[in-house]
Amino acid sequence: MAHPLEDTLIAKQIAPTAMRLLVLDVLIKHPAALSLADVEALLKHADRITVHRTLKTFTDKGLVHRVEDGSGAVKYALCEPTCTPTQHHDLHVHFFCTQCRETSCLPAVPVPVIPLPGAYQVQETSLVMKGLCPRCAGAA
Repeated sequence: MAHPLEDTLIAKQIAPTAMRLLVLDVLIKHPAALSLADVEALLKHADRITVHRTLKTFTDKGLVHRVEDGSGAVKYALCEPTCTPTQHHDLHVHFFCTQCRETSCLPAVPVPVIPLPGAYQVQETSLVMKGLCPRCAGAA
Protein backbone atom coordinates (compact mmCIF):
# COMPACT_ATOMS: atom_id res chain seq x y z
CA MET A 1 0.00 0.00 0.00
CA ALA A 2 1.38 3.38 -1.00
CA HIS A 3 2.06 6.14 1.49
CA PRO A 4 0.08 9.42 1.13
CA LEU A 5 3.30 11.39 0.51
CA GLU A 6 4.28 8.95 -2.22
CA ASP A 7 0.81 9.26 -3.73
CA THR A 8 1.17 13.05 -3.80
CA LEU A 9 4.48 12.82 -5.66
CA ILE A 10 3.26 10.15 -8.08
CA ALA A 11 0.16 12.24 -8.88
CA LYS A 12 2.50 15.02 -10.04
CA GLN A 13 4.66 12.54 -11.99
CA ILE A 14 7.56 12.87 -9.54
CA ALA A 15 9.48 9.73 -8.66
CA PRO A 16 9.33 9.30 -4.87
CA THR A 17 12.88 9.26 -3.49
CA ALA A 18 13.82 9.43 0.18
CA MET A 19 14.87 13.09 -0.07
CA ARG A 20 11.77 14.11 -2.01
CA LEU A 21 9.57 12.47 0.63
CA LEU A 22 11.45 14.27 3.41
CA VAL A 23 11.21 17.67 1.69
CA LEU A 24 7.50 17.19 0.97
CA ASP A 25 6.90 16.21 4.59
CA VAL A 26 8.65 19.41 5.77
CA LEU A 27 6.58 21.58 3.41
CA ILE A 28 3.32 19.97 4.53
CA LYS A 29 4.13 20.36 8.24
CA HIS A 30 5.08 24.05 7.97
CA PRO A 31 2.26 26.32 6.81
CA ALA A 32 4.57 29.28 6.11
CA ALA A 33 6.56 29.43 2.87
CA LEU A 34 10.09 28.13 3.42
CA SER A 35 13.41 29.12 1.88
CA LEU A 36 16.06 26.64 0.79
CA ALA A 37 17.98 27.45 3.98
CA ASP A 38 14.83 26.85 6.08
CA VAL A 39 14.29 23.41 4.53
CA GLU A 40 17.96 22.53 4.99
CA ALA A 41 17.87 23.55 8.65
CA LEU A 42 14.74 21.48 9.28
CA LEU A 43 16.31 18.42 7.63
CA LYS A 44 19.61 18.88 9.49
CA HIS A 45 21.91 16.59 7.48
CA ALA A 46 20.55 17.21 3.99
CA ASP A 47 22.80 18.09 1.07
CA ARG A 48 22.09 21.66 -0.10
CA ILE A 49 22.31 20.80 -3.80
CA THR A 50 19.96 17.84 -3.45
CA VAL A 51 17.40 19.95 -1.55
CA HIS A 52 17.72 22.69 -4.21
CA ARG A 53 17.17 20.18 -7.02
CA THR A 54 14.20 18.70 -5.17
CA LEU A 55 12.56 22.13 -4.78
CA LYS A 56 13.24 22.88 -8.47
CA THR A 57 11.64 19.58 -9.49
CA PHE A 58 8.64 20.29 -7.26
CA THR A 59 8.30 23.74 -8.86
CA ASP A 60 8.70 22.42 -12.40
CA LYS A 61 6.02 19.76 -11.80
CA GLY A 62 3.47 22.15 -10.25
CA LEU A 63 3.74 20.82 -6.68
CA VAL A 64 5.13 24.03 -5.16
CA HIS A 65 5.27 27.65 -6.18
CA ARG A 66 8.02 30.17 -5.65
CA VAL A 67 7.38 33.23 -3.53
CA GLU A 68 9.60 36.26 -3.87
CA ASP A 69 8.64 38.29 -0.82
CA GLY A 70 11.39 40.91 -0.87
CA SER A 71 13.31 39.26 1.98
CA GLY A 72 16.18 38.35 -0.33
CA ALA A 73 15.48 34.61 -0.29
CA VAL A 74 13.12 32.79 -2.62
CA LYS A 75 10.60 30.82 -0.61
CA TYR A 76 8.54 27.79 -1.54
CA ALA A 77 4.95 26.88 -0.67
CA LEU A 78 2.68 24.03 -1.69
CA CYS A 79 0.52 24.67 -4.74
CA GLU A 80 -3.18 24.26 -5.14
CA PRO A 81 -4.05 20.70 -6.25
CA THR A 82 -5.11 21.99 -9.69
CA CYS A 83 -1.68 23.44 -10.55
CA THR A 84 0.19 21.82 -13.42
CA PRO A 85 3.75 22.11 -14.73
CA THR A 86 2.59 24.65 -17.31
CA GLN A 87 -0.03 26.58 -15.35
CA HIS A 88 -0.25 27.59 -11.72
CA HIS A 89 -3.73 28.30 -10.38
CA ASP A 90 -2.61 29.70 -7.06
CA LEU A 91 -2.89 33.39 -7.86
CA HIS A 92 -3.36 34.47 -4.29
CA VAL A 93 -1.89 37.13 -2.05
CA HIS A 94 1.20 36.34 0.02
CA PHE A 95 1.79 38.09 3.33
CA PHE A 96 5.28 38.82 4.68
CA CYS A 97 5.43 39.57 8.41
CA THR A 98 8.01 42.27 9.04
CA GLN A 99 8.49 41.07 12.63
CA CYS A 100 8.80 37.25 12.50
CA ARG A 101 9.77 37.31 8.79
CA GLU A 102 7.42 34.44 7.87
CA THR A 103 5.62 34.46 4.54
CA SER A 104 2.10 33.07 4.45
CA CYS A 105 -0.10 32.09 1.52
CA LEU A 106 -3.56 33.62 1.69
CA PRO A 107 -5.48 31.45 -0.81
CA ALA A 108 -8.81 33.06 0.12
CA VAL A 109 -7.47 36.44 -1.09
CA PRO A 110 -7.10 36.33 -4.90
CA VAL A 111 -4.74 38.61 -6.78
CA PRO A 112 -6.95 41.10 -8.65
CA VAL A 113 -6.83 41.14 -12.44
CA ILE A 114 -5.28 44.41 -13.55
CA PRO A 115 -5.92 45.38 -17.17
CA LEU A 116 -2.83 46.62 -18.98
CA PRO A 117 -2.77 48.94 -21.98
CA GLY A 118 -1.71 48.05 -25.50
CA ALA A 119 0.24 44.93 -26.31
CA TYR A 120 1.50 44.11 -22.79
CA GLN A 121 1.28 40.38 -22.12
CA VAL A 122 1.31 39.26 -18.50
CA GLN A 123 3.29 36.07 -17.92
CA GLU A 124 3.36 36.08 -14.14
CA THR A 125 1.58 37.98 -11.39
CA SER A 126 2.38 38.14 -7.71
CA LEU A 127 1.21 40.28 -4.85
CA VAL A 128 3.05 40.44 -1.55
CA MET A 129 1.63 42.46 1.29
CA LYS A 130 3.80 43.35 4.28
CA GLY A 131 2.96 44.07 7.88
CA LEU A 132 2.30 42.08 11.06
CA CYS A 133 0.85 38.58 11.00
CA PRO A 134 -1.96 37.80 13.49
CA ARG A 135 0.50 36.24 15.96
CA CYS A 136 2.88 39.22 15.93
CA ALA A 137 0.06 41.79 15.87
CA GLY A 138 -1.37 40.18 19.01
CA ALA A 139 2.02 40.45 20.73
CA ALA A 140 2.39 44.14 19.87
